[in-house]
Amino acid sequence: MAVLKNKRALSGLEFYNNAIRLRQEITLLLLRDFGIKDKVRSVKGLSGTAGMEPEDEAKLHELIGKYQNIGTIIEEFPVWWIDKERTNLMEICHRMVMNITQANTIYPMHESEFYDRRNFQNHAIGNCEQLLQEMQYIISIVPVDAQKYMRYVDMIEKEIALLKGWRKSDNKILKRIQESKKQ
Repeated sequence: MAVLKNKRALSGLEFYNNAIRLRQEITLLLLRDFGIKDKVRSVKGLSGTAGMEPEDEAKLHELIGKYQNIGTIIEEFPVWWIDKERTNLMEICHRMVMNITQANTIYPMHESEFYDRRNFQNHAIGNCEQLLQEMQYIISIVPVDAQKYMRYVDMIEKEIALLKGWRKSDNKILKRIQESKKQ
């Protein structure tokens, strides 16, 4: 018999799975230059080498290699700005997943381990808040519909809620540790 949707419990690692999905989605957004473009920028898209003679294909790849800025957004947004913001978001996503992973590797048996784990959980929540701030900044600069970014904001807010729930559930572990100390 099936369990009603509202009665189902979250997966034990839902916070981790959601963080991975969030990182993938943001990466795809960045590959589309923050949603300015509909498609991912790629040399393959520019080359269209299907059916080309090998000599022509080699010349085309040489030209694309020589003029790497082909297909970049130069009109309004310099390449350096797009690259800087892309790097910022990628680094925050990376740190978020690493903090979650590090916290999840610690199963506290002592109070100090509990606080180490809590520290990594807090940093992961902080990374989510940093993502929200960067997204807000990008929306204020890049002329894209803010509604396009709402799905990312929703994913980030869900991740924050999941991480806070995980952190709160760890309070049981702290109580168990403190009770074992008293005995």
